[in-house]
Amino acid sequence: MPDQSNMQYCKSRYQSERRVSRRINIGDVGIGGNQPLRVQSMTTTNTQDIEATVKQTIALAEAGCEIVRITAPNKKAATALGEISRKLRAANCKVPLVADIHFLPSAAMEAVKHVEKVRINPGNYADKKKFAVLEYSDADYTEELERLHEAVSPIILRCKELGRAMRIGTNHGSLSDRIMNRYGDTPLGMVECALEFIRIAQSHNFHDICLSMKASNPKVMIEAYRLAVKRMDKEGMDYPLHLGVTEAGDGEDARVKSAIGIGSLLYDGLGDTIRVSLTEDPIYEIPVALDLAKKAMSLWKKKVNFGDAKRKSGSFNHIDLSKRLNHSIELGADCNIGGDYPPAVIVKTSHAIKDTQLIIKEVCATQMQLKENNIEGLQLTICRPEDLQHFIFLHEALHSVIKFFVLELSAAVDIADLETLEWPEDGLAKITLLQHIPRQDSYYCASLLQFCRTQGFNCAIDCTAEDLRDEIGVQLKPMGSGNLILTCSAPTACSHSLGSYRDLSETANSFVPEAPIWIRNTANNTLYPNDYFSDRLLESSILSGALLADGIGDAISIETEPDLTKATILAYNILQGARARISKTEFVACPSCGRTLFDLQSVTKEIRSRTGHLKGVTIAIMGCIVNGPGEMADADFGYVGGAPGKINLYVGKECVKYNVSSSEALDRLIDLIKEHDKWIEAE
Repeated sequence: MPDQSNMQYCKSRYQSERRVSRRINIGDVGIGGNQPLRVQSMTTTNTQDIEATVKQTIALAEAGCEIVRITAPNKKAATALGEISRKLRAANCKVPLVADIHFLPSAAMEAVKHVEKVRINPGNYADKKKFAVLEYSDADYTEELERLHEAVSPIILRCKELGRAMRIGTNHGSLSDRIMNRYGDTPLGMVECALEFIRIAQSHNFHDICLSMKASNPKVMIEAYRLAVKRMDKEGMDYPLHLGVTEAGDGEDARVKSAIGIGSLLYDGLGDTIRVSLTEDPIYEIPVALDLAKKAMSLWKKKVNFGDAKRKSGSFNHIDLSKRLNHSIELGADCNIGGDYPPAVIVKTSHAIKDTQLIIKEVCATQMQLKENNIEGLQLTICRPEDLQHFIFLHEALHSVIKFFVLELSAAVDIADLETLEWPEDGLAKITLLQHIPRQDSYYCASLLQFCRTQGFNCAIDCTAEDLRDEIGVQLKPMGSGNLILTCSAPTACSHSLGSYRDLSETANSFVPEAPIWIRNTANNTLYPNDYFSDRLLESSILSGALLADGIGDAISIETEPDLTKATILAYNILQGARARISKTEFVACPSCGRTLFDLQSVTKEIRSRTGHLKGVTIAIMGCIVNGPGEMADADFGYVGGAPGKINLYVGKECVKYNVSSSEALDRLIDLIKEHDKWIEAE
C-alpha cells in the first residue's frame, strides 16, 4: 500500500474552502457540486406501520430535514415504502426518501422501485461478517471480489435504469471478514471496503454515488473520511460525502461527539450532506445539523485569499493522529500537562476579581456538585495592578480546593507591578501568568517568561502564529520551552480559529517545539457568538475536539460559558468525546430505527443511570444486530436486541448470553461487568 501520510486531504488546514465534488440528485434535491450542505435524518418507526412512518417523515420535513431515510430490513418493509411514498406525495410532502438496506439484496431490489436513493452497507451486503480468522491469498481475494461484483451488480444496474442514487455507507462496526483479515479494523479497511463497491459501480458507468465513513469514535471517523478523500483523489473520483458519527448516543455527549466529527471535517471543506445521530426522537437531530450546516456554509462563502495559509501541512500526519510531542509542565498539585499526561481543565469565572465572595461561593458550589470531575484550574482576570491584592485573598481562601490559578493580565499590568507584589508562599496552589503579547513586545515576552521562572510560576503566552514567526519566536527560542505554554485567544485575519491553532502548533515546532498548547474557547474564537448553551457547545466541541483529535492540546478552557458547572462539564465531555481524557463511562448507542427491538431511549437512560460512574468502561447499546458486534469493537460490554423482548449480552465482540429477558437484562449486564472486575460501587 503506498504511503498516504504526505498526501493532502483538503485545500488548506488553515482556512475553509469547499472540496469540489460532483453533483448527484436525490429526486429533486441535489447534493455535491455547488449545492447547499443538505441536512438529513432517519425515521424510528416500524416501516410497516405506514401511518406512523408517514407522520414522522412529514414532521422531519417540516423541521427542516431535506432527505429522510427509512429502514427496509426485509422485502415486506421494502414493499411498504411504495405506499409510504404515495401517501407523502399525496400530502404534498416532496422530501426525497432513502431506503436503508442491510443484508438482503432482495429488499434492495424491491425498495429501489419506490425511493429516490438506496443506501447499502458494503460490510454486510452480499458479504460475510462472522469474525472468522481466515487467510486470503491473492487468488482467494480476487475470487471474492468477483463474487462481490456478481452479487452487487443487479442493484447498481437497477439504480441506473430507474435514475436512483446510491449511498455506499461504510460503518466501522460492520466490516466484512475479508476486509478485516486483510486491512484490520482500521480506517484504511473502511475506505477499501467502499472503494471496492465504487469500482463495481464505475464498471457499469454508474456515478450517482455518495459515500460515508461512519464510526462511533469521532477520531476514527475523521481519519477515515480524510483517507477516503485522498484515495478518491488518487483514483480520479469526485463523489460527494455524507458525514455522520454513528451510534453517538444521547444528550450532551452525543452532540459533542457529532460536532467534533462532523464539524472538524466541515471546517476542512469536506462534506455535502450531514446527519446527526441521536438516541432521541429524530426531530431533535435537525436543529443541531442545521446549526452545523450554517456554520460551514458561512465559512465556505468567505472570500479566500490563501497566501501563506495555503502552505503544506508540514510535519502533520493525516493518518497517524498521535499526540503532539512536548515536555510536561507541573500546573499544580497532582496536575501536569504535556508529555503523556491528559489535558487539564481550566475554568474562567465571569465575576470581577473584586467580587471575591461571589467567586468563592461559585467555585465551592461547583466543586461540591461535581465531586470528581471538577475544576482543576481557575482563571481570573486582572484588569489593573490593584486587582492583584484581591487575588492574594482569593488564593488564601481557595488554594485548598483549586489545584492551580491562572491570572489573565491585561495590558495595564506589567512586570514592575508583578515584581512589587508579595506573592503567596511556596507549597500552596501553583500560579500561571497569562498575557496577550503582540509581536512588537517580544522583548517583554522574554522578560515575563524569565520572571515566571524566577518565581516558580508558569507563563502562558497568548499570541498568533504570525507573531511567533515574526519576533516572539526569535526571543523565546534560546530560552527553551521550560515553564512555557502557548495559546491563541483570537484567529488571524486569514484563518479560522481551528486553523489558527493548527498554525500555532506547526510554527511552535520551529521555535519552542516542546511547549504545551492550551486551547481557549473564547468569544473571539467563536464563529457566531450566540447567547445560548447549544451554540456554545457546538463551537467549543468543533474547535477543541478537532484539535484534540489531531493530537493538539494540553489544556482546555470554555471561556464562553459563564456558568462554571456547565463549563466544567462541557470541557470534560469534549475531552471524552475526542478520546483525549476518559473521565466517565463511554456509551455507544444507536439512534433507533424500524429495526430496533426495544425502546432505545428509555433503556439507554436506565443503563446510564446505573453504570454511568464506571470510569474507563465502554458500553454499547444497540437496537439490533446490524452493527451490534462490530460497532462494539471499541466496547467492553454490549447490550443488543436479539428478538422482541430478548437481549443478547456481549463481552467485546463475543456474545456470551443469548435471549435474556429484557426485564432482567440490565442486572445480567451488571453481573458481567462484575465478573470481569470492571465494577465499582457508585458514591
